[in-house]
Amino acid sequence: MRRLAIAAALITLAVGPALAQAPPAGTPTRIRGTVDKLDGQTLMVKSREGPVLTIALAPNFTVLGVVKKRLSDIKAGEYVGAASIKGSDGKLHAIEVLIFPEAMKGTGEGEHPWDLVGDSVMTNATVSGIAKAPDGQVLKVSYKGGESEVVVPPTAPVVTFGPGDAKLLKRGATVFLGALKAPDGSLTAPRVIAEKNGVKPPM
Repeated sequence: MRRLAIAAALITLAVGPALAQAPPAGTPTRIRGTVDKLDGQTLMVKSREGPVLTIALAPNFTVLGVVKKRLSDIKAGEYVGAASIKGSDGKLHAIEVLIFPEAMKGTGEGEHPWDLVGDSVMTNATVSGIAKAPDGQVLKVSYKGGESEVVVPPTAPVVTFGPGDAKLLKRGATVFLGALKAPDGSLTAPRVIAEKNGVKPPM
């Protein structure tokens, strides 16, 4: 049951498009920053843009920890999410790579605009091949309606998700949330991806 709960939690957190599959009670909003304070179900986050945001967490909110992986852990057939930017060579260069568990294969499939950095994209796809490159490895990935090649440099973090709890939401911990913003500006979220053992959410 615990494994199923984690898999269900990942569905709405992995990518923006996945959040839009069910009619939201607000505007999907990604929040990146560090914990300022957790008071019961109220989480205050100092956002990367500067302001401290107040997020009302669901009564049964979930916390997922970030687990470090290696580039060599990515095999053909793995389902991944890679945030990338296009280089001067015209190729996609990964900023980070998320390895999905097998149960999550197909989540948010496709290539979509992403807001990690300017002009970044998120590619959620199945790895069909891996090749060496002068500056890392090239992941050949395919998704419904297309395929891409993503160059993953040795410096790009590779992570997955693991179990966590509210103890991870200590002051200064780096977090990532997929929240909903209501017309009045209030923010709500069912779960939080949090730094664990020094491994920060890179997405």
